[in-house]
Amino acid sequence: MDLKELKKLADTLDDNGKRELIYFLQSRTKGVALPVRAIDEIQEQKHKDGLVCPHCKNHSVVRFGKYAVRTRTGEVKRQRYRCKSCRQTFNDLTNTPLQRTRRPHMWVRFIECMIEGFSLRKCAEQLNDEVTHVTLFYWRHKILSALKQIPTEAFQDIVEMDETYFLYSEKGKRNIAERKPRKRGGKAKYRGISHDQVCVLVARDRQKMTYSGVLGRGRIRTTKLDEAIGGHLSDSNVLCTDSWRAFSSYANSKGMTHYRFKSDGKQRVKGVYHIQNVNSYHSRLKKWMDRFNGVATKYLQNYLAWFRYLDSKEYENTASNKKNMLVKSCLFTVTDTNTKLRLSAYSC
Repeated sequence: MDLKELKKLADTLDDNGKRELIYFLQSRTKGVALPVRAIDEIQEQKHKDGLVCPHCKNHSVVRFGKYAVRTRTGEVKRQRYRCKSCRQTFNDLTNTPLQRTRRPHMWVRFIECMIEGFSLRKCAEQLNDEVTHVTLFYWRHKILSALKQIPTEAFQDIVEMDETYFLYSEKGKRNIAERKPRKRGGKAKYRGISHDQVCVLVARDRQKMTYSGVLGRGRIRTTKLDEAIGGHLSDSNVLCTDSWRAFSSYANSKGMTHYRFKSDGKQRVKGVYHIQNVNSYHSRLKKWMDRFNGVATKYLQNYLAWFRYLDSKEYENTASNKKNMLVKSCLFTVTDTNTKLRLSAYSC
């Protein structure tokens, strides 16, 4: 009997039978190092500096019984806590994307689909249609709301910086007031860079530390540039950009060494200085975004965070990457509800 047949037989068992099968397998694998469960790693990472109340940030926390959760292997008990200061109860998944989820065992498989870049409908197929594509939309954006909080560390040595543009989109919105709805993506009303374009700044050093963020509609401005990237750069960095004047003004105000490359492509390299790494990142980003057939601008920052994470992991759909993505997303506070995500608006 091969593994596929064994899995089919296991699916026919009831909860008690599955639990007995697990105990049997555990007794036969005592010498094998079992993988750490994602929930255990989340618990360890969140409480490494002691228990903290997610509501009032107080450390006066005590254990407060356990609660039952249904998983694919049966019902399990998980720890609950209570804050002695605000008197509220919470658990290890409070204010995380997995809060109040009814199918916790589906999340790792869904993250596998996210790493592969599947559409929501294909993700639903991969999950055997146990979760609808509408629910998976909210799952996706709860995870992305956490991933975009992963901080960008300070840049080192040479930093390449350039902007790229996406067409302003209100995909999914009814009764658009400013213009007629576009069909199949459509085109901008004006040629070149206009208010119809959304500026995305990408900065990247030679150690592959990357910043990507939405700066607003239209041309890049020095004030927005300083707000977005100022905290990550210092006068010890060497800045490589194109010839747009906002970059020159910013570099001069910060006293940074600055190399400019014109868009005519006549001189692309000056010794070790160039902007080919950031342009390559733009190319990969645009190609990856094409699969979504347009992204609503209000969600664009989420998709930039998604791509930045995948690019840093080289798109490898390994067990460690899947678990790392799930654990990372549960270490940041996410309070977005389905209604809040649906009614969110572009505010840049």
